[in-house]
Amino acid sequence: MKNFYKYMIATFIACLIVIPFLEVRAGNKDRSGQAGAAELLINPWARSSGWGGVNVANVEGLEGMFNNVAGIAFTPQTELIFSYTDWLKGADISLMSFGIAQRVGESGVFGLTVMSMNFGDIEITTIDLPEGGIGEFSPRYVNIGLAYAKAFSNSIYGGLELKIINEAIADATAQGIAIDAGIQYVTGEQENVKFGISLRNVGPKMKFSGDGFSLKTFVPSNDNQFTTTQRGASFELPAQLNIGAAYDFLFEHSTRFTLSGNFASNSFTKDQFMLGGEFSFREYVLLRAAYTYEDGINADITDPARSNANKGFSGGFTVQVPLNKETGSVFAVDYSYRPTDHFQGIHAIGARFTL
Repeated sequence: MKNFYKYMIATFIACLIVIPFLEVRAGNKDRSGQAGAAELLINPWARSSGWGGVNVANVEGLEGMFNNVAGIAFTPQTELIFSYTDWLKGADISLMSFGIAQRVGESGVFGLTVMSMNFGDIEITTIDLPEGGIGEFSPRYVNIGLAYAKAFSNSIYGGLELKIINEAIADATAQGIAIDAGIQYVTGEQENVKFGISLRNVGPKMKFSGDGFSLKTFVPSNDNQFTTTQRGASFELPAQLNIGAAYDFLFEHSTRFTLSGNFASNSFTKDQFMLGGEFSFREYVLLRAAYTYEDGINADITDPARSNANKGFSGGFTVQVPLNKETGSVFAVDYSYRPTDHFQGIHAIGARFTL
């Protein structure tokens, strides 16, 4: 009877996640480039980005707030992460991320993340001064995530996340909100078989507004000057559905190899297939790699079929040291690398504290 209720809860949550997404035309190439807030699809965390975010089914801890919020339900007590990403190295674009997850009660976990994307200083230009020389401005994106996840049983975990989105340049801003939902199911004699599904970035349209849409107009006939305001076009968010599975191969001496796969259905970009693995030696040293395939990923960068600067591969490692074996506190350093065309790749490094 208990197993029956478990399956009923899992089915119910899965329906809540999938049914709203059926209204979105996923993977439609004709809609490519029509969404905004593309930073919502950038993984800012050094650990999970080391295998391409393929770990939708088996992500555990705070980093689950990127690809499957249900994963934060596995947080032992408190987890802190600081992460820095050099995005498209050489382009002067960086991501700074911070997050904290805190267990509340026996089965619930709250999570908070803040991601800031900076583009460096850009010269201000106008129609009259196309060469600039009148100052600089710094575009900035800031996303804040608030999440709650819960263990419904020893096998079923689910969570919800609210995202607050802010994009700003010198004279225009856009704000929006989005919701993520996810579920993970763990089974097997050693709890080494895992399934996951998540729906990300579902929310109302966003639109820029501000002084940048104002235009001063002069009428020579009567020497009158007035200001007109243009309406900014609204844009949708990059909704995404993930369906993943993972299997842990457990060996002696606390050695583990995890094989993970994931299918990402994107509403405004090409669908993606991901396959990756992680090797762990006593949870002290972890090595991971993955490959993400999408239509045209192997074409030449000048080919119209190619729409992604990433080459598909991702790799990374983690070195972690226990601080207190009795409490289970751990300090870890994570690193990931993603090769790209025309740039020097994407590098991410992070520090993690589990208290």
